[in-house]
Amino acid sequence: MTTQQLVQQIRLKKSFLCIGLDVDLNKIPKDLLEFDDPIFEFNKTIIDATHDLCVSYKPNTAFYEAYGLKGWTALQKTINYLNDNYPELFTIADAKRGDIGNTSSMYAKAFFEDLNFDSITVAPYMGSDSVEPFLEFKDKHTILLALTSIEGAFDFQTKIFEEKELYKQVLETSKKWKNAENLMYVVGATKSSYFTEIRKIVPDNFLLVPGVGAQGGSLSEVCKFGMNKDVGLLINSSRGIIYASSKADFAEKAREEALKIRNEMEVILKVSNF
Repeated sequence: MTTQQLVQQIRLKKSFLCIGLDVDLNKIPKDLLEFDDPIFEFNKTIIDATHDLCVSYKPNTAFYEAYGLKGWTALQKTINYLNDNYPELFTIADAKRGDIGNTSSMYAKAFFEDLNFDSITVAPYMGSDSVEPFLEFKDKHTILLALTSIEGAFDFQTKIFEEKELYKQVLETSKKWKNAENLMYVVGATKSSYFTEIRKIVPDNFLLVPGVGAQGGSLSEVCKFGMNKDVGLLINSSRGIIYASSKADFAEKAREEALKIRNEMEVILKVSNF
């Protein structure tokens, strides 16, 4: 999917919501455990109930890898279901990969070619050698960790290095890499005060923003400081939507929560004349 196609979906749906599919078998309705593949059944039901309210889905691969082969099979079935039934949706493999060049190339093939995700999250710690193999793929996006929403972000990401915070170094350096136009960045919603500085460095790139809702981030604050001419934001919500209920009405309740966020986004977009 191209960036322009993503922007078109945002305009069409009046939404820039990304729903995280982080499936924990201990939290889903017990009735689903009777299915041969309860993870996929849960995902499929959530997707069917919410697809018109969001522009993206983001499975965190750890929640699938934890269940071994069955989990990986569920992930494959989920991405196939999305691509076959809702190809207009932007898909994110939240895998946080990143390794030496030839290893990153294999990771990229796994997620971009075999699974056919539109994008993948990548850790920048090993520099260009570990990221550029992902950037080689046409119409695929690499979402680089920049400033995360957790408390541990202050351990390294905000530390001053050569008179500049490390996360700013990551942003500025990554812009120089080959095929850098395929980059997006992860910036946590709980760091909304940092968005102004971030937009000075990467004014045009999309930002994937976790932390709204369960982690206490403010949608209005993020939009105030982080939106650009194309919106340029994908606001992720996982637990607040998919675990809105653990009973038989889980899909209905998930839709209700997604609709609340989408309606707030519609108002923000209207005020912004988007």
